[in-house]
Order: sequence, then C-alpha cells, then structure tokens
Amino acid sequence: GTIGTGLFLASGSSIATAGPGFAQVAYTLVGTMVFCFMSSLGEMATYLPISGSINAYGTRLYDPALGFMLGWVYWFSWSITLATELVASSLIISFWISTDKCPGWVWSMAFLVVLTALNLTSVKAYGETEYWLSLIKVLAVVVFIIVGFLYIGGAIGTPIEGSAKPGPEVFDIDPFHGGFYALFSIFLNAGFSFQGAEMVGIAAGETKNPRKNVPRAIRQVFWRILMFYVLTILIIGMCIPYDDPELANSKGDVKASPFTRVFVQAGIKVGAHIMNAVILVAVLSAGNSGLFASSRALHTLSREGNAPRFLGYVNKHGVPIWCVLATALVGCLAFIVSLVGQGEAYNWLLALSSTTGFISWLGIAVCHIRFRRAYLAQGRSLKDLPFVSRLYPFGPIYTILICLIILLGQGYTAFNPFDVKAFLSAYVTLPFVVILFFGKKFWSKTKVIKLVDVDLDTGRSFIDPLAPDSDAPEKKANVFRRIASAVF
Repeated sequence: GTIGTGLFLASGSSIATAGPGFAQVAYTLVGTMVFCFMSSLGEMATYLPISGSINAYGTRLYDPALGFMLGWVYWFSWSITLATELVASSLIISFWISTDKCPGWVWSMAFLVVLTALNLTSVKAYGETEYWLSLIKVLAVVVFIIVGFLYIGGAIGTPIEGSAKPGPEVFDIDPFHGGFYALFSIFLNAGFSFQGAEMVGIAAGETKNPRKNVPRAIRQVFWRILMFYVLTILIIGMCIPYDDPELANSKGDVKASPFTRVFVQAGIKVGAHIMNAVILVAVLSAGNSGLFASSRALHTLSREGNAPRFLGYVNKHGVPIWCVLATALVGCLAFIVSLVGQGEAYNWLLALSSTTGFISWLGIAVCHIRFRRAYLAQGRSLKDLPFVSRLYPFGPIYTILICLIILLGQGYTAFNPFDVKAFLSAYVTLPFVVILFFGKKFWSKTKVIKLVDVDLDTGRSFIDPLAPDSDAPEKKANVFRRIASAVF
C-alpha cells in the first residue's frame, strides 16, 4: 500500500532536481532508515499488537503527552496523504480528459466516495482490495525493471540521435547536480515515497496471528525496499538524463512520470497509457491505505480520551465508522485544487505529509528504546519476545539521527535566497508538534513513566493453544496466491 505517487511521480522531480546520483543517495539513505525503524516497530508490534499502535506506544512506553502528540500528528499525516493522493488522481485523469471538460475536483470527490465506502465495510474488504491493487502495482514495477534493463542493454528502443546512450553514459552526465543544496531539497520526496511502511504495526491489532504474520512481513521489507525503490531509481537514472524537459513535474504534469517516459523511449507506444492507468491504481491504493491508517490512529486517540468519545464507536464489523468519516472530511482538502491549481496544491500537501511522516518515524524509534529498556528493567528475558530486533540499539539511534537531520535541514533550500513558501512548507508543522506535546503535558500534568511502571502486559500477544491459526498448519492458499507470495 505504500507505493504511490511518491515513487511513480515524485521520483522524476527528484532526479531532475539533484541528478541520479544524489537521488540514489537520498532514496537509499531514507530506505535504510525505514528498514531500521521497521525492525524496531516489528519487535513492539508482535509483542503488543495494538490497532493504531504509534500513539498507543508513546502513551504507554514514555509519556501520555508523547502519545497525544504522535497520535494527532500521525492522523494529520495520513489525512494529508489522502488529500495528496486525491489531488494526484485528478492530475492523472487529466492525461485522458482535459480539466476544461471536467474539473479536477469532480474526480477527487468521486474517488473519495469510493475509498470511503471501501473502508466503511470491513477490514477484510479493505485488505482484499488492497491486496489486488498492490499486486497490480508490484507487477507494474517488475515489468518496468525488466523493460528498463532491456532498454539499457540495447535490446529494445532506439535512443534519440545525438543523445547519450542509456546506461552509465546517461547516469554520468551530471549525477550530483546542484550539490548538497539539491540533495536536501529532495529528502521530502524520498520520505513521501516510503511513507506507509509502518502500516505493518498499525494493522497488527487487526491481524490474524500477529506473532507469526507480522515478523514475516517485517522480514520482507528489506527486499521490497531494494527492489521497488533503490533498483527502480537506478534504472530511471540510467535511462533518462536528469535534464530531460519532461522529467521534472514541478507543475504536477503526469506526463513527467519517469515510468511513462522509459516506456515511451523503449518504443512501447501503449506504454504511456498503461503506466498512466497503473499510476492511477497506485494513487487509489495509497489513498485507501491512508484512510485506513488515519482512521485507526484517530480511534486510538478517542479510546485514550484524547479525542471526542463518539469517535471510539465501532460497528459490528469492527470498523470505526465515525473516524473513517472524519478523516474523509479532511480528505476534502483535495478540493483546494479548484482554488490554487493542481500542481501547487500537490507539492504543498506532499511537503506537509512528508514532514509529519518523519516525526512519526522518529517517535517509533524513541518508543523502541523505551520498550527495550523497560522490558529489561522489569527482569524479562529477550528470549520470550516473539521477534527480536537485531539492529538494536543501532537501528533506533540511526533513525533518530537521520530524521532530525532531515527535519531540521530540509528547509535549508529556503534560505538562499529566502523563499517564504518553501520555508513554511518545510517548517510549519514543527511548532504545532511542540504545542501539542507541551500543551498536553501542562494541561494534563503528565509525567515520564518510570521504566518499572511501564505496562507491558495489557494487549500482549499470547499463543492460544485453542486458536485454529496459532500452531496448527495453515490452510494452503490457491496456486496464484502462493506464486505471488513467493515472488513478491
């Protein structure tokens, strides 16, 4: 569910801004950080599988003020992500239907209604829908990688006469364009591309047999990052020069998608339409995930007493319907495209979503350090953990350092020369984070919880010998699902 416009659209502007070399550095750096905090989250989520776990861990493991802040930041982050994907959907549709014939906000509203309906049914319906949408995206990336290698090897496509040949020659034109100034400017694009990886922890509370299935998902993260992001950025950088006029998408033009561009250069005429359809699927999938994650975070806030009580209601299918509807209302931010223009709205929403995402990841790392310290302080054995992070303590420390560097340094580009819009998009969320944390701390007079007093038992996962899915052999999936699981 993580693969969305961040990879299919923002990757193009990243390479155009900083060159393929720095784009590779940014995506690899953020990717390794994601792998580190996912390992941290996996250790906590398998032991304490709580729905909407990000804020719950902050409340239980460190300070209720931290949980309050993380909960509202995470909800806001995914709500903005939903709005971002809806804006992108209208941009993608404009590839086929001009906005003069049908305003973009009409498409955004139509897709919002569809996604809301899916999330109001049941978590099983959400999961099944996300499975098939994600499979389409994964297959598209695999096909793109194959086509990219064939194009680089000269098996298909014909480079424009006088232009560099695909491969190292294209990559070496100006791999580090713009210097470190440009590098910092694309970290938000990279962060937005990976946002949603923590969904494994968010969904743990509604997952069958989390002690088995969550670690399985965590272990696959490294290979998925390597294949879907690092390898893809490398192929784009070797196929399309950084100064290609159609690569940058500062205006939000979907034709600038590097995926579409590679297919066109490879001589696949229908490639543009096929990839455009896949990008639309990716957008809807990411928006679907955003609505799920943010509604669960809001539900947890309500149960903790940090949001209106009526938001804690769930229907007979276990769906927090009021949280879904409240989040959908925030998704209506997408309709500002009718006021400010699609491209500008998309870039603003992307920056806001990425910044809040980094704050959430930083919070996960802090919570993991507290979890491990509290676990050992209470005399418990690491052997009893269903999943032990082998990266501790390097993993959470590395995550904290990278997040702080990006959060504080990514606005560096707004100072030379000073750009008010760039400055606000980079730092506008940070004051609200401080206000949320200290406001809750002073209002409720919360204190940092002592390690020996941390609650490590409520909601803890146990092996139920009577549960049919605990130790009993699992029912075999159909052949297609087994092949998909093995490959992807």
